[in-house]
Amino acid sequence: MPAEIDLLTLAEAAVVASVTVRDINRVIDERILPERFYSLEGGRRIHLAACPLVGFYFHAAKALTSEERGLLIRLLSERIGPDTHRALRWRKDSRPADWTINDGFLTVSLWEFATSAETRLARLAEAREMVVEDPDILGGTPVFRGTRIPVYDVAASVAAGLPFERIRGAYPGLDDRAIELATIYAEATPPRGRPRRPVTPAPDTRLVSERKVARRGRA
Repeated sequence: MPAEIDLLTLAEAAVVASVTVRDINRVIDERILPERFYSLEGGRRIHLAACPLVGFYFHAAKALTSEERGLLIRLLSERIGPDTHRALRWRKDSRPADWTINDGFLTVSLWEFATSAETRLARLAEAREMVVEDPDILGGTPVFRGTRIPVYDVAASVAAGLPFERIRGAYPGLDDRAIELATIYAEATPPRGRPRRPVTPAPDTRLVSERKVARRGRA
């Protein structure tokens, strides 16, 4: 059983592997990943070490057949599986040779997927550090640290196709990096319950005050 600290939610794994949550479910349902790379107890979780493998499986679909990709995953998983005590090697001191598989005439390197997973993991950690949930600020709605700007509203603006320049104009103080991290946070941490209607700023909108106004009670 993978160590709990190394397990990611499906949404977190999708962000790190640069795939969709549906893809993450697929690698479990179709047994593309060896069982030791995921847990089904108390909800589905994916081992951190599996993210480069999952990214490779879907992004290499145009170059290799599913059988070839599945075989390469099984071969490589013997090196980095959670039960080999090298589960996090790809995050620390791995080399391109560690991610190269030779199968007869076929030689494939997954090094790009390992480094990509490391980069996206670091960005996810940065996004989490940027966000704060305080009951005294918008009732605990996730906001950018030091502001009252809702993270999910900014992510919704990006999803709606608004250019970063327009979003920056609506939310002074945010830069492109913060906006990008907001989308990562929203993808890895979907809001619970019924999704609320996204608030997207009008073209001429500009945030001029963050003063909290008490809600008036019903008569």
